[in-house]
Amino acid sequence: MYNVMEAEIGGRTITFETGKLARQTSGSVVVCSGDTKILVTVVAEKKSKDMGFLPLTIEYQERMYAAGRIPGSYFRREIGRPSEKEVLTCRLIDRPLRPLFADGYMSETQLITTVFSADQDVNPDILALNGASAALMISDIPFAGPVAGARVGYIDGQYVLNPNQSQLEQSAMNLVVAGTQSAVVMVEGKTGELSEDVVLEAIFFAHENIQPLIQLQLDMQQQVGKAKREVVAPQVNESLRAAVEAAAAAGMAEVVTTADKMARGDRYDQLKQEVIEALDSEIYEEEKEVFELLSGYKKRVMRERIVSQGERLDGRSFEEVRPISCEVGILPRAHGSALFTRGETQAMVISTLGSERDEQHLEGLGGDVYRRFMLHYNFPPFCVGEVRFLRGPSRRDIGHGTLARRGVEAVLPEGEAFPYTMRVVSEVLESNGSSSMATVCGASLALMDAGVPVQSPVSGVAMGLIKEGEKVVVLTDILGDEDHLGDMDFKVVGTANGITGLQMDIKIDGVDREIMGKALTQAKDGRIHILGKMKEAIEAPRDGVSEHAPKYVTIQIHPDKIRDIIGPGGKIIRELTAEYDSKIDVEDSGMIKIFSSNNDSAKALVQRIEAMTAVPEVGTIYEGEVRTIKDFGAFVQILPGTDGMVHISELKHSRVEKVTDVLKEGDMVKVKVIEIDNRGRIRLSRKAALAEGEE
Repeated sequence: MYNVMEAEIGGRTITFETGKLARQTSGSVVVCSGDTKILVTVVAEKKSKDMGFLPLTIEYQERMYAAGRIPGSYFRREIGRPSEKEVLTCRLIDRPLRPLFADGYMSETQLITTVFSADQDVNPDILALNGASAALMISDIPFAGPVAGARVGYIDGQYVLNPNQSQLEQSAMNLVVAGTQSAVVMVEGKTGELSEDVVLEAIFFAHENIQPLIQLQLDMQQQVGKAKREVVAPQVNESLRAAVEAAAAAGMAEVVTTADKMARGDRYDQLKQEVIEALDSEIYEEEKEVFELLSGYKKRVMRERIVSQGERLDGRSFEEVRPISCEVGILPRAHGSALFTRGETQAMVISTLGSERDEQHLEGLGGDVYRRFMLHYNFPPFCVGEVRFLRGPSRRDIGHGTLARRGVEAVLPEGEAFPYTMRVVSEVLESNGSSSMATVCGASLALMDAGVPVQSPVSGVAMGLIKEGEKVVVLTDILGDEDHLGDMDFKVVGTANGITGLQMDIKIDGVDREIMGKALTQAKDGRIHILGKMKEAIEAPRDGVSEHAPKYVTIQIHPDKIRDIIGPGGKIIRELTAEYDSKIDVEDSGMIKIFSSNNDSAKALVQRIEAMTAVPEVGTIYEGEVRTIKDFGAFVQILPGTDGMVHISELKHSRVEKVTDVLKEGDMVKVKVIEIDNRGRIRLSRKAALAEGEE
């Protein structure tokens, strides 16, 4: 059945259509706003697979035709590997939806979003999130939605819902918020050192304004939605569970009081075997069933211990940050380096400086983008004591790196003040929770070690939540197990002055204003504590860049002289680059930026360019080469590419019969500039230069 519904959000109309396109799916919705139009489809296999997890795949595809562009790749088509923007949008859709599928639902499910048309004023990622929820709502898939999302900007002290691109460029905030009818389920974005109160208000400003989209989805489900599949919740063998818990009770007490991660894991593995040996094999079919019950018991014991006894796995208080160690300058050839260790989480972070030519070039629906700051996050298997194939960066790696980049780039200097391209790489060496926040802290230290004049140091902390009925506990600096067994992962990045980035995911129905406010306040205390520890390693950025970093010099030339530096087909600039081992960037204004391996090369190159682009001045004496002899005088090259004419009457104080009596082609001669007319022609005088020499 064809159906069209619409809602107005932030002064824009969003339209949902269904029943016309992709009708063989479990659910499909076309979402439109302005000239942006996307198709969201979801398909689920009929048969369920007991895989132990929800086999949900989220895909987001940007087609270049949507913006009237032809892809720049060799094959002139969208390549198989998704772009960074596509990966981040997939995560943006996945994180608020995944916790809301029915317990026990394990049918393989694939949700695909395709951008058909792209309006530069309407970012398709928000439409994709809303469309994904709508497609699930009208399908037969057991989904406990709806979910809606919006972007929030902050301009001149006012919140702006779903700002366009020009507004985002002025905004001190770029925050995406997703929520259900009653609570917030996801937050992600960056802010410009804004206070906790401003950020908290922005989150619930968005939540209030997405309610029309939630109601629209409910209405659409009522009108065209399919009947939901029956899902049988997993049945628990109560007698087996009682036997497992009885056999595991003593050993589990040891597991949950072992502070060291690896030792705790070893003790838990040992406990699994002890339980199997203690049970009668006739009361269970597979060991997997026993281990699932044991895992549930472990989760319940850990949560109960935190909520009722106030004791965390490693014995810390709820607000306490793990022990921190910071070192800088530990890699001798790197431009900047830092080793940040917090408990059993450790990151080696390296910063590298380059020229403008090293900027990252990104092609997307909005056109070409050049990024002068990159942050790459690597999570190798050895950091958690595992063995697996090394492949390219995962979606998680890209997401964590982006979170860290957004949090750090708010304090970076402007390009005019610090023209270097900056790349930071985080190599996670150990992980027991919150490696992305260790990356933030290490990145701040490594940049300062490289001499980057950051406005303020930045730190990050991950907050957790345990909610049992009316009992609520917010945890600072969560461990890996606290993340896995808890209800929330709330990462907050910022300076001592305010928040620069944040990301929140939850596993329960949502969190209210009171819980989120408490988490933000507690995160601020943790963030400032970490900044104090970082300050002990390096208090401020180093005075200059590393001796191994390229040296930066600028020189301004006349725009008309640019061709003298470039040369035919770029020949001259290539020769200069090779001869002086430097990178040369030439702007249309005549500004030349030189990045050289050492100061001597930079100075020599500047002198060479000055000589090549110098503009002759009246009254100045030059030594030049005689290039051409004429009956009326001689043409002398006084500067590279610049000739002037010495009239026969200006050769000597006495009369000259022939020019060749005084000069020959190839002679070096001193001449004085006596006139430059309005057409740029230069008159030279040898006798004036001789007279000055005699004086």
